[in-house]
Amino acid sequence: MAEKINLYETIFIIDSTKTEEETAALVEKFKSLIEKNGEIESVDEWGKRRLAYPINDLNEGYYVLINFKSNAEFPTELERVYGITDGIIRDIVVRREED
Repeated sequence: MAEKINLYETIFIIDSTKTEEETAALVEKFKSLIEKNGEIESVDEWGKRRLAYPINDLNEGYYVLINFKSNAEFPTELERVYGITDGIIRDIVVRREED
């Protein structure tokens, strides 16, 4: 049976105290992880934005939105990697409806 491919979007927030190089490395890390396990449709780097509420005494974060396609098991692994990556202060992965 063919594996079901779903549409997802993920937003992650990087600690704003990271340097530009560290931020770019984290974005690239997650882009390559998603590419290995699915297909990226779009990457939208929103840049530094004010957080709705302080997280770990931080008021700003670097936001990145990625839309991608993958199998149903991959988002769980992506969230696990977010959780163990230093510099990621918030993340979410949401399944999108077919267009």
